[in-house]
Formats: sequence, structure tokens, C-alpha cells
Amino acid sequence: MSKKQYKIFKIMSKFAFMFVGATLASVALELFLIPNNVIDGGVTGISIISSYLTKLPLGLFIFALNIPFLLVGYKHIGKTFTLSTLFSVTSLSIMVSILKPIPGFTNDTLLASVFGGIILGVGIGLIIRNGGSSDGTEIIAIILDKRTGFSIGEIVMFFNVFILSSAGLVFGWDRAMYSLVTYFIAFKVIDITVEGLDESKAVLIISDKYEDITEAILARLGRGATLLDGKGGYTSTPTNVIYVIVSRLEIAKLKSIVYGFDPTALMTIGNVEVSGKSYKKKSIH
Repeated sequence: MSKKQYKIFKIMSKFAFMFVGATLASVALELFLIPNNVIDGGVTGISIISSYLTKLPLGLFIFALNIPFLLVGYKHIGKTFTLSTLFSVTSLSIMVSILKPIPGFTNDTLLASVFGGIILGVGIGLIIRNGGSSDGTEIIAIILDKRTGFSIGEIVMFFNVFILSSAGLVFGWDRAMYSLVTYFIAFKVIDITVEGLDESKAVLIISDKYEDITEAILARLGRGATLLDGKGGYTSTPTNVIYVIVSRLEIAKLKSIVYGFDPTALMTIGNVEVSGKSYKKKSIH
């Protein structure tokens, strides 16, 4: 495969995943949430309320109300993002219209809220992970995510609290609360889908037992560790600082290793983006 062919393949793959994401979001809306008067948030939530009150097609509102946010996205994020979002919004608008005649999967509001939230989170996460967005508030969230310490899911959730409060006036406060449950699930699933289960964590460990801890990390986690020279700021005592990168699923095991050797050890944990062969996990025997 030539370089040009590979580039075309990558672009087509991204659009294919965005279409799958838009389809999953449509399934969550039309087959789980809307039949039970549990709504989505953001521009889509406003569209659902508008469609309910006017009896006009939901897809029409989703497309029309997202146009101003596409312009904002074009200005702050770029042409590629805007085209990707336009594709995602168009796909979502079309798919909700296609799925409209299909009856909902369940009349149990709690089940609809839980599974609708999971499917919605995966769908939106796939769209964002591949460079697009399906909702105006997600565009704002992506912009703010680069400038604040909050995740995309947390920012979306912040906007949705106000939108769901408005929905309570239309569908009833019990449905608004079910919608809130949906978003507590969806915003975590969005983060997992965007960042992956193998999100990397950088850990700094300060302990007098650094040799034992380093050996245990290699033997029990299969991770290499780097020893950094340090000095106490108050005592000026030389010390070694262990630097290790693990997945977030390994954090609990790492803590048990460290505190098993030294209950007074100091650990700091932060999110990092990692690339390079040296990060690969070694076999554990």
C-alpha cells in the first residue's frame, strides 16, 4: 500500500467510525431514551424538546441547531474538525429519522436510562475519538478541554445539568432525574471510549525502600522503572525517586506493591500520553 493509499484508508476509516458512532447514538436516542421520555443533553436535548413541542422531525432540529456551533468549531478548531462534525451531525440526523418508526426496546425507564447511557457514551466517544462531534456542546467541551483541567465528559455534563433542568418542565422531574442518571453513565463511557482503558499514568515514588520497590515493579507488574537522583528540600538528604509509567488499571496493584514495602512512601500520580518502544509491558513470570 502506497503512502497516498494509506492516507486515504485512514481518512475513510475515521469517517466509517464516526458513522458507526452516530448510528449508536441514534439507537440510544430512538430505541431507548426518547420512547421513555428520557432525553439527551446539549443541542440534541434541545432538539428533542423542540420536536416534542412542535411535532416536527427531530433530525431537522438536530441539523439546524448545530449549524452555529459548526461555525464556532471552524473558527477555533479548524476545517477538518468542522467537516468531520458536519458529517457526524448529518449522519445522526438521518439515522434518527430512519430509526423513528422502530418501537423502543424496553418500557422500563431505569433499563432504558442505563443502557441508553452506555450506548450513547460509546457512540459519542467514537465520534470524538475520530476527530468529530455530534453536538454543539461537545464542540465547546473540546475547546475547553484543551484549556482547563476538566475532561470532555465532565464539561458536557456541566452543560447538561441546565438543559435537563429545563427538560423537567416539559417531561416531568422524574424523567429529568432519569436523564441525569443517563449522563452520569454516559460521561464516563465517553471518557473511556476517547482515552481507552489503557490510559497511561505517570507515577513518582519517594521511598527509602526504592531498590526493593523497583525490583517488585519489574517482577510483579512487568514494568521498567527509572531511578532519578533527588534531594530533600528541607533536610538536603540525597534520595532516589522512582519514575514509572503504568496503565490506570494497574494503579491499585502498584499501590499495594509500594505500600507493602513502605507504608510511609510518597506517591504522586498524573495522566500522561506515551509513545515509544520502551513503554511496552514485559512478560511476568
